[in-house]
Formats: sequence, C-alpha cells, structure tokens
Amino acid sequence: MTIQGALTILIYALAPFLWLIVAGIALLATIQLVARLRGYRTFGYRCLAANLAALAVGLAGLWWIPVFTNSQLAYVVTVFDWVALIGAVIGLAIPAWLILHPLSYLLRGRRLAAPP
Repeated sequence: MTIQGALTILIYALAPFLWLIVAGIALLATIQLVARLRGYRTFGYRCLAANLAALAVGLAGLWWIPVFTNSQLAYVVTVFDWVALIGAVIGLAIPAWLILHPLSYLLRGRRLAAPP
C-alpha cells in the first residue's frame, strides 16, 4: 500500500469525527489562551489534582479504546498492539493534562509568585 493510499483510508476513517477533533482543539486553544492571559505558566504552577485527573483519563483509555473500536483488551497480544495501545493512552493523557492543568489554575484563581 502506498502512503497516499494509507492517508486516504485515514482521512475517510477520521471524517465522521472531524467535528469532534476541531471542537477539542478549539477547547484546548481557548483554555490555554485565557489561562496564559491571566498569568498561567506551564511549569510554574503545580496542581496534583490536575495531574492525577489527566492520568486517570489516560488510564481510562485502556477500557474506552477497545470499547470504541468494537474490540477487547484480550485481543491486544502482540508487542505492536501494546505499543499502539500505550501510545493511544499517552495520546489521551497529554491533551487531558493540557486542558485540566490550566483549567485548574483558572478555577482556583491563583497567581504565580513574583520572581525576586
């Protein structure tokens, strides 16, 4: 299969979910922009609850991904299957963290301490 053929299949597979992808990117960009305008800095603010919630979202992918793809976790047997599933879990956890971390900053209303 050529690269063009693989990309064509990928486009047709993603087409029904394109609106959801665009909405997620818009949500991410909006929350990041608003938080940064109010003083949020990625590594200057710490929130254990946001970190644990993002981890929980990622680990929930172990259950949701097989359900979403009409599969079972028992079918994940080869190394490639596990790498793909772990990549999908990480792919869920990172955007969840990018949304929850600045959102927790906005909801708590905390400001960063001024540098000395």
